[in-house]
Amino acid sequence: MSAAVSTSSNNSDDSQRIYVIKERQIRTYYEDGFRKRAACLCFKDKSQTELLLISSNRYKDKWIIPGGGVEPNEDIRITATREVLEEAGALGKIERLLGEVENKDKKTRTTVFTFIVTDLSEEWEDNKNLGRQREWFTIEEAREKLAHSSQVNYLNLLTNPY
Repeated sequence: MSAAVSTSSNNSDDSQRIYVIKERQIRTYYEDGFRKRAACLCFKDKSQTELLLISSNRYKDKWIIPGGGVEPNEDIRITATREVLEEAGALGKIERLLGEVENKDKKTRTTVFTFIVTDLSEEWEDNKNLGRQREWFTIEEAREKLAHSSQVNYLNLLTNPY
Protein backbone atom coordinates (compact mmCIF):
# COMPACT_ATOMS: atom_id res chain seq x y z
CA MET A 1 0.00 0.00 0.00
CA SER A 2 1.43 3.37 -0.91
CA ALA A 3 1.07 6.52 1.11
CA ALA A 4 0.98 10.22 0.33
CA VAL A 5 2.35 12.63 2.90
CA SER A 6 1.36 16.23 3.43
CA THR A 7 2.32 18.66 6.17
CA SER A 8 0.64 21.66 7.69
CA SER A 9 1.70 24.18 10.29
CA ASN A 10 -0.49 25.23 13.17
CA ASN A 11 0.05 28.97 13.46
CA SER A 12 -0.79 29.08 17.18
CA ASP A 13 2.17 27.00 18.28
CA ASP A 14 4.19 26.51 15.07
CA SER A 15 4.08 22.74 15.53
CA GLN A 16 4.04 20.76 12.33
CA ARG A 17 1.65 17.88 11.74
CA ILE A 18 2.05 15.18 9.14
CA TYR A 19 -1.03 13.64 7.58
CA VAL A 20 -0.79 10.27 5.89
CA ILE A 21 -3.24 9.31 3.19
CA LYS A 22 -3.06 5.64 2.31
CA GLU A 23 -4.27 4.81 -1.15
CA ARG A 24 -6.85 2.07 -1.63
CA GLN A 25 -7.54 1.93 2.09
CA ILE A 26 -10.98 0.57 2.87
CA ARG A 27 -11.98 0.73 6.50
CA THR A 28 -13.99 -2.04 8.12
CA TYR A 29 -16.42 -1.64 11.01
CA TYR A 30 -18.18 -3.68 13.67
CA GLU A 31 -21.98 -3.67 13.61
CA ASP A 32 -22.05 -1.03 16.38
CA GLY A 33 -20.07 1.41 14.19
CA PHE A 34 -16.64 1.01 15.82
CA ARG A 35 -13.74 0.74 13.35
CA LYS A 36 -11.87 -2.60 13.43
CA ARG A 37 -8.17 -2.34 14.33
CA ALA A 38 -5.38 -4.65 15.41
CA ALA A 39 -2.14 -3.90 17.26
CA CYS A 40 0.84 -5.78 18.67
CA LEU A 41 2.92 -5.27 21.76
CA CYS A 42 6.25 -6.24 20.14
CA PHE A 43 8.73 -7.75 22.58
CA LYS A 44 12.42 -8.48 22.12
CA ASP A 45 11.99 -11.94 23.67
CA LYS A 46 9.64 -14.04 25.80
CA SER A 47 10.72 -12.27 29.00
CA GLN A 48 8.58 -9.35 27.76
CA THR A 49 10.81 -6.75 29.42
CA GLU A 50 11.64 -4.68 26.30
CA LEU A 51 8.91 -3.31 24.05
CA LEU A 52 9.42 -1.95 20.52
CA LEU A 53 7.74 1.40 19.89
CA ILE A 54 7.64 3.45 16.69
CA SER A 55 7.81 7.21 16.30
CA SER A 56 4.54 9.05 15.90
CA ASN A 57 3.98 10.87 12.61
CA ARG A 58 2.03 13.64 14.30
CA TYR A 59 4.15 14.26 17.38
CA LYS A 60 7.87 13.82 16.72
CA ASP A 61 8.82 13.50 20.40
CA LYS A 62 6.18 10.82 21.08
CA TRP A 63 5.96 7.11 20.35
CA ILE A 64 3.17 4.69 19.44
CA ILE A 65 2.45 0.97 19.32
CA PRO A 66 2.30 -0.56 15.82
CA GLY A 67 -1.25 -1.16 14.66
CA GLY A 68 -3.86 -0.28 12.11
CA GLY A 69 -7.14 -0.97 10.42
CA VAL A 70 -8.42 -4.36 9.38
CA GLU A 71 -8.92 -4.67 5.63
CA PRO A 72 -12.02 -6.38 4.19
CA ASN A 73 -11.92 -10.18 4.53
CA GLU A 74 -8.57 -10.00 6.36
CA ASP A 75 -7.96 -12.17 9.43
CA ILE A 76 -7.22 -9.90 12.39
CA ARG A 77 -3.94 -11.75 13.11
CA ILE A 78 -2.81 -11.03 9.55
CA THR A 79 -3.67 -7.35 10.08
CA ALA A 80 -1.60 -7.28 13.24
CA THR A 81 1.51 -8.86 11.66
CA ARG A 82 1.14 -6.75 8.48
CA GLU A 83 1.03 -3.53 10.48
CA VAL A 84 4.10 -4.53 12.53
CA LEU A 85 6.05 -5.19 9.32
CA GLU A 86 4.89 -1.99 7.57
CA GLU A 87 5.27 0.35 10.53
CA ALA A 88 8.21 -1.15 12.47
CA GLY A 89 9.98 -3.39 9.95
CA ALA A 90 9.71 -6.25 12.42
CA LEU A 91 9.23 -9.93 11.70
CA GLY A 92 8.22 -12.46 14.30
CA LYS A 93 5.35 -14.41 15.72
CA ILE A 94 2.13 -13.59 17.53
CA GLU A 95 2.29 -15.17 20.96
CA ARG A 96 -1.17 -14.56 22.37
CA LEU A 97 -4.34 -12.53 22.25
CA LEU A 98 -4.48 -10.02 25.12
CA GLY A 99 -7.91 -8.52 24.53
CA GLU A 100 -9.68 -5.53 23.02
CA VAL A 101 -9.43 -1.83 23.79
CA GLU A 102 -12.16 0.62 22.83
CA ASN A 103 -11.48 4.26 22.12
CA LYS A 104 -14.88 5.90 22.36
CA ASP A 105 -13.57 9.29 21.18
CA LYS A 106 -12.18 7.86 17.93
CA LYS A 107 -14.83 5.13 17.78
CA THR A 108 -12.26 2.35 17.32
CA ARG A 109 -11.98 -1.13 18.83
CA THR A 110 -8.46 -2.54 18.75
CA THR A 111 -7.64 -6.22 19.21
CA VAL A 112 -4.25 -6.42 20.94
CA PHE A 113 -1.74 -9.27 20.70
CA THR A 114 1.71 -9.95 22.10
CA PHE A 115 4.34 -10.47 19.40
CA ILE A 116 7.89 -11.78 19.73
CA VAL A 117 10.31 -10.07 17.32
CA THR A 118 12.71 -12.45 15.58
CA ASP A 119 14.19 -10.05 13.02
CA LEU A 120 14.30 -6.32 12.28
CA SER A 121 14.59 -5.17 8.67
CA GLU A 122 17.21 -2.52 7.98
CA GLU A 123 14.77 -0.81 5.61
CA TRP A 124 11.00 -0.85 5.96
CA GLU A 125 7.99 0.83 4.37
CA ASP A 126 7.18 3.52 6.95
CA ASN A 127 10.84 4.36 7.54
CA LYS A 128 11.40 4.88 3.84
CA ASN A 129 8.12 6.71 3.13
CA LEU A 130 7.58 8.60 6.39
CA GLY A 131 10.92 8.63 8.18
CA ARG A 132 9.45 6.59 11.02
CA GLN A 133 11.93 5.37 13.66
CA ARG A 134 11.78 2.51 16.17
CA GLU A 135 13.29 2.00 19.59
CA TRP A 136 13.21 -0.51 22.47
CA PHE A 137 11.77 0.65 25.82
CA THR A 138 10.99 -0.95 29.16
CA ILE A 139 7.27 -1.20 29.91
CA GLU A 140 7.47 1.71 32.36
CA GLU A 141 9.40 3.87 29.86
CA ALA A 142 6.81 3.02 27.20
CA ARG A 143 3.98 4.20 29.49
CA GLU A 144 5.67 7.60 29.69
CA LYS A 145 6.55 7.88 25.99
CA LEU A 146 3.24 6.87 24.41
CA ALA A 147 1.52 9.65 22.44
CA HIS A 148 -1.99 8.26 22.96
CA SER A 149 -3.37 7.59 26.41
CA SER A 150 -5.64 4.95 24.86
CA GLN A 151 -2.52 2.93 23.96
CA VAL A 152 -1.51 2.83 27.63
CA ASN A 153 -4.61 0.63 27.96
CA TYR A 154 -2.92 -1.88 25.63
CA LEU A 155 -0.14 -2.19 28.22
CA ASN A 156 -2.70 -2.62 30.99
CA LEU A 157 -3.88 -5.80 29.22
CA LEU A 158 -0.54 -7.41 30.15
CA THR A 159 -1.69 -7.61 33.77
CA ASN A 160 -5.43 -7.82 33.07
CA PRO A 161 -5.93 -9.88 29.89
CA TYR A 162 -9.28 -11.28 28.80
